[in-house]
Amino acid sequence: MPETSQKVEQARATDSWNRESLTDRAYKRIEELVVTLQLEPGSVLSESALAQDLGIGRTPIREALQRLTREGLVVILPRKGILVSEINPRKQLLVLEVRREVERLLVRTGAVRATEEERTQFMRIAEGMEKAAREKDEISFMRLDHEFNMLVSQAAHNEYAQRTMGLLHGLSRRFWYMHYKESADLPLCARLHAELARHIALGAPERAAEASDRLVDYAETFTRATLGTDPAS
Repeated sequence: MPETSQKVEQARATDSWNRESLTDRAYKRIEELVVTLQLEPGSVLSESALAQDLGIGRTPIREALQRLTREGLVVILPRKGILVSEINPRKQLLVLEVRREVERLLVRTGAVRATEEERTQFMRIAEGMEKAAREKDEISFMRLDHEFNMLVSQAAHNEYAQRTMGLLHGLSRRFWYMHYKESADLPLCARLHAELARHIALGAPERAAEASDRLVDYAETFTRATLGTDPAS
């Protein structure tokens, strides 16, 4: 390849990598703002305002918003603009239907396929969750929960299941953030996470699947409590 053409290809590759990094950065920041309700449901989003606030160009912002649209956290309405999606507890129950099946697959597979480094991380998260349960430390719990979700998806080493689970994480985290102070038993939830993390770390796929079901059972009970409905209904 001539030197000039090679330099052009390298420049294109560098530009693509930088844009992807900026898109990832924009996505993570906007997703956090939406999930933690700093951008409230129904809020109108402006690409230019977000670009100015985050110090990131409009193209990465636009690509991040498109990703958030696919995940259901943002909606694009013709002639109205880009809105943060509303929170619907009844739809959250549908999210949990899918999450139960996909998460069971991920934890069972992760218990078999996780690397030694990933197993060490699961054990550290388990210990952190147990500490958060004892101290009722909601901030530590929420940080560990996000890390745990990412690690579960990663440790299964199944890109298709990982993509599916990625569509559910933001919706689940935002719903929890909105309602946990009124309805959640944080120590119990933290202990359930710790139990699941330990089974994955120890390579026990069936026990991990059972622990995953118990965690989703709790999430469903929590969701129904926000609706004021009978958990058995």
